[in-house]
Amino acid sequence: MDAFAEYRRWLENVRDDELLADLRSIEGDEEEIRSRFSRHLSFGTAGMRGILAAGTDRMNVYSVGRATQGLADYINEEFGGGSVAISYDSRIKSEEFARETASILAANGIKAYLYSRLMPVPMLSYAVRELKCQAGVMITASHNPSQYNGYKVYGSDGCQMTDAAADAVLGKIEAHDYFSGIKSEDLSEALSSGRAEYIPDEVCESYYRALMTCRVNPDIPGKDSSISVVYTPLNGAGNEPVRKVLSMCGFNDVTVVPEQENPDGNFPTCPYPNPETEEARRLGLELCEKVKPDIFIATDPDADRVGVAFPEKDGTFRSLTGNEAGILMLDYILRGATENGTLPERAVAVRSIVSSPMTDEIAANYGVEMRVVLTGFKYIGEQILHLEQAGESDRFVFGFEESCGYLGGSFVRDKDGVYASMILCELTGYYKSRNTTPLEVLDSLYDKYGYYRNRVANIAFPGADGIEKMQAVTAGLREKPLSEIAGFKVVESDDILRHEHKAADGTVTPIDLPASDVLVYTLENGAKVIVRPSGTEPKMKLYICAKEDSAEKSDRLGEELEKATREAAGL
Repeated sequence: MDAFAEYRRWLENVRDDELLADLRSIEGDEEEIRSRFSRHLSFGTAGMRGILAAGTDRMNVYSVGRATQGLADYINEEFGGGSVAISYDSRIKSEEFARETASILAANGIKAYLYSRLMPVPMLSYAVRELKCQAGVMITASHNPSQYNGYKVYGSDGCQMTDAAADAVLGKIEAHDYFSGIKSEDLSEALSSGRAEYIPDEVCESYYRALMTCRVNPDIPGKDSSISVVYTPLNGAGNEPVRKVLSMCGFNDVTVVPEQENPDGNFPTCPYPNPETEEARRLGLELCEKVKPDIFIATDPDADRVGVAFPEKDGTFRSLTGNEAGILMLDYILRGATENGTLPERAVAVRSIVSSPMTDEIAANYGVEMRVVLTGFKYIGEQILHLEQAGESDRFVFGFEESCGYLGGSFVRDKDGVYASMILCELTGYYKSRNTTPLEVLDSLYDKYGYYRNRVANIAFPGADGIEKMQAVTAGLREKPLSEIAGFKVVESDDILRHEHKAADGTVTPIDLPASDVLVYTLENGAKVIVRPSGTEPKMKLYICAKEDSAEKSDRLGEELEKATREAAGL
């Protein structure tokens, strides 16, 4: 693509005053023009995501329009028409993009179901299934910085689109120009004619009722298990549904961080609204020092992820990693279901390949099968679908990813921060009624299963050539395979892209996982190192899992393995 010719074409064709002013502001800036116009914003199984600005490699009303026209063409060809559910979060332009999506779908003869106000990812996934739609669109950039937005596409099963479907949609998108051939109509006319419809409140109420069926101990909170909660929606879409569900459960002592309560796509107190980070949790933790709650929870802007912290004995708060929260939740769910006699026969839990293998031991302790899938919650949703197709969806008890994503029940097929907030509050009350705390329980689990420590390193690769540079890293590791890391011999390795598992004796056997640019190294001491490019951000990710007989030793080993891996990979 000739970036400068495309830039001039946008100057001639853009009719949006804000985008036109943006285009004029970069006139003469050759590097910025190349960055914005050297390629199209990529579209894959997670849809597309990018910085809000004018350009072919940016998120704007024209890139949304082109993507939606491609999606409409795909639905009309594949299904002969149908319907699409649409939701959006608090990000800048989210509502505008959602309405544009509905207008284009309606003009293409596809019924557009649109939430009348911002709603989170899990409620979009639920609506797709409840309304029997052929697809769903969530306007969000999840936990990315405030200058980003995105367009996440779901299939009829409520999961993010499969590789095959995303490729088919991409083919339709590529057949369209940004400024012509996009069918659209006024949304008010589409609503009055019935070609578009606001999603009924009953769908929300049905989702809340479904969540109540996931409770492990519905009698919590009782007189000995009432708790206080500090919660922050990080200026996102979680405020209404999280507080609603906690109230339905009886958790009424909830203090919301005031600066982060209302929707605000600028995220003024934390420009990177990721509940995994201390920056995003800072204001909430400061409020905890005054309120002294039993639990602090934070959801990201589209409320599919949740972060959590609990008070130590000295009153300070300890933030859990995504893995630690998953460990605590899995053990609570299986423990409670076992006590109550509600654990299904041949129960199944699912984790991503980069999440803590400590959960494998916990699942085995309760006689539960743990399935391991690639990173991406669609693969967890896919496992639920397999069970559903076999008439066994009730076997699924829990799924999680280390990046603070959790799911229970089979009615949603993506991460559900509303569900996770409910379960975390419930387990807090449960342990309080037994004169213990979640942190004491977590420490006892480490004593029982070993001190698993997981580290995640994110190495940024900004710029137009970031993806190529990341691919070069993994290509280099394939060309010169690692034989040792930090002095520990590599005894097994997995190349998911090539579907190859290399055993200690050198035997190579096939791996039954979809192709993905992931390298896994198992060391002689049992530690694991995983290298993969992020699927949603320009970052290379290193996952280190170390297990020793103390937290200190595990932490030290993890640091050594990360340093050695960075050096070996040239990071």
